[in-house]
Amino acid sequence: MIKLTFCLRRLPHLSREEFQRYWREQHAPLVAKHAETLGILRYVQCHTGHNELNDAMQGSRGGPKAYDGVAELWFESEESMAANSSEEVAKAGAELLEDEKKFIDLASSPLWFGEEHAIVG
Repeated sequence: MIKLTFCLRRLPHLSREEFQRYWREQHAPLVAKHAETLGILRYVQCHTGHNELNDAMQGSRGGPKAYDGVAELWFESEESMAANSSEEVAKAGAELLEDEKKFIDLASSPLWFGEEHAIVG
């Protein structure tokens, strides 16, 4: 199992609420529409909230401002992703990227593939 983690920052003209509403109500259905084509086994959105708690936590560690959310997507394997290079996959990926440009500050939103190592639970 391989997981894509995408730490999202919103475009500057959007409030956090506008960003999260678009992500949940517009983008999520688009991901769901293309999930089978892209081999997405699971997709989770974690929306930043609890501003007072976040401010206290960040302040206690001297950390940077929180992301507006984190998307997590699970795939069977790197090999299965590489093997699926059809035109349909390319079109689905392009459609998702075009939609992401409407609400995500892509230059400030790191993403990476990794493997989970469960420690508790």
